Amino acid sequence: MLRIASSAKRLLRTPSFEAPPLGVRVLPRLYHERVVDHYDNPRNVGSFDKNDPTVGTGLVGAPACGDVMKLQIKVDEKTGKIVDARFKTFGCGSAIASSSVATEWVKGKQMEEVLSIKNTEIAKHLSLPPVKLHCSMLAEDAIKAAVKDYETKRASATADGQGTTGEKAATA
Repeated sequence: MLRIASSAKRLLRTPSFEAPPLGVRVLPRLYHERVVDHYDNPRNVGSFDKNDPTVGTGLVGAPACGDVMKLQIKVDEKTGKIVDARFKTFGCGSAIASSSVATEWVKGKQMEEVLSIKNTEIAKHLSLPPVKLHCSMLAEDAIKAAVKDYETKRASATADGQGTTGEKAATA
């Protein structure tokens, strides 16, 4: 390893603590200010009780990059409106920003409305570069998974409720 480092220094003819030669240009990777804002000040971080019947949980991940996103929605059962949303994300700044934006966008909307949120809208809002588009795709998938989880819980509770009511009526 040391031999490789010394060879590289000789080739560049510069010690490791000096700036690169004039002909070499190192460009920093800059994120859009919205990404930085949502990364530095993420909105709606946290979680709800996943066993709460009014909560839908979406857990998605991207094996290629290691990002994992959990997005939860809390739904008013009477109106079908999403009253709150929370997220926890393990990943890069773009993944965290995408999660944060997603929770902001779903709050106050009907279940059907949030299913129309597309990853392209999130990516455009955050000005994500093509290499980071998978982050906005995760956010869209997390929203869909949370809605599906909520609907599954609701269908299960309705089925259990009908079965229990029918049994009570039959035994009474």
